[in-house]
Amino acid sequence: MNSENLQHGAPAAEADTTARFVAWVRGAAPYIHAFRGRSFVIAFGGEVAGGERAQSLAYDCNLLAALGIRLVLVHGARPQIDAEMARRGLEPRYHEGLRITDAAALECVKAAMAVTRLELEALLSQGLPNTPMAGSYMRVTGGNFITARPIGVMDGVDYQYTGAVRKIIAEEINADLDQQNVVLITPLGVSPAGEIFNLSVEEVAEAVAVSLKAEKLIYLCDAPGLLDHAGQLIDSVTADEAERMLNAGEGLTEDIHLYLPHAIRAVRQGVGRAHFIDHDKDGGLLLEFFTHAGVGTIVSRDPLFRLREAGFEDVGALVALISPMEADGTLVRRGRELLEQEIERFTVVEHDGVLVGCAALYPFSDDRSAELACLAVTPEFRRTGLGDQLLRRIEQRARAQKLERLFVLTTRTAHWFRERGFSETGPEALPRQKRELYNYQRRSKVFVKTL
Repeated sequence: MNSENLQHGAPAAEADTTARFVAWVRGAAPYIHAFRGRSFVIAFGGEVAGGERAQSLAYDCNLLAALGIRLVLVHGARPQIDAEMARRGLEPRYHEGLRITDAAALECVKAAMAVTRLELEALLSQGLPNTPMAGSYMRVTGGNFITARPIGVMDGVDYQYTGAVRKIIAEEINADLDQQNVVLITPLGVSPAGEIFNLSVEEVAEAVAVSLKAEKLIYLCDAPGLLDHAGQLIDSVTADEAERMLNAGEGLTEDIHLYLPHAIRAVRQGVGRAHFIDHDKDGGLLLEFFTHAGVGTIVSRDPLFRLREAGFEDVGALVALISPMEADGTLVRRGRELLEQEIERFTVVEHDGVLVGCAALYPFSDDRSAELACLAVTPEFRRTGLGDQLLRRIEQRARAQKLERLFVLTTRTAHWFRERGFSETGPEALPRQKRELYNYQRRSKVFVKTL
């Protein structure tokens, strides 16, 4: 490539980068508005707390806090505890994924937890120039928020100082969050008798999220999320679907196997969403929460996608959805005023509260037919079957009105409609009113389907 091409190429590349950045920020805006003032509980193990990933996590938590999200962080320290035990010549013991904590192991737990917490507080308190935390000051707090009880003897195994959560003192955590503090919780609990118990990070995170009625419970784990039989990431599952996967026991990593039961219980007890995010994914928290597609798996009580009829409050979101496709000629341009007048003709689909697809039905009762118009799905969800769901919903609406034919005009997606039972015809097959408005310069292809 010669220097002239480089000179011409650089501004184009810069313009493309700028456009993508602007599009990302605008796309993130609905999530920023939705999450401000909401509580997120983020749980992670000692491999994150004590590794190089902790620095990136601190940066991302700083940004989440700056956007007004109420953060509770629950950290583990399993590798740090094991290392401390090895230093003292002790052998770690586990049963069913839980540490058996005798008196000697408890001393190692307390020492490792204390050091890990201090290191995390130091990372979260940074404010160095030329870093994402420059000029910020995150107030990190903690306290005796957890009362605990001993697990006791299970399956003939005495867990000794390994405990379970008895109660979360949610009002104290909320008081700290109200002061715009980030709450850092170490999974140790004290009994009413003053005994200290070692708790599992996954149980503490679940209990805290439920007690706070948190918007999100996030587990940073050793996998991209839940995987299907082909090893592909599952974007979202309901609690019932997740429970079936758990019972089948297929494709679950060590972390997922431990965390999944707690995620299922949490969403069934009122937590908005549970998320599994790869702890090795740089910026995973930001990608999961501020992009349509996300990068992990969401566990929810009900399906994330919601199909419904549009209302006047959807006009702004509809404009934003279809404008790019109007600009490139895929859709006929519609003004905001026209959308307001015709809003009752639209069916929309939401993903986690954000409008990601639409379609409209324009009946011609005299001809016993109707036009399917403005079928659009955001690029991130075009391979998820939303187009088919919208088509089926429009067909149901047409049948309910005793209509017999559905027709569509398209310039870009002829093959898609052919695959779904539409047959190509000419403009002469359109109802008279529509035929008189046919744009011969646009040269749209006409497809018809008998209902």
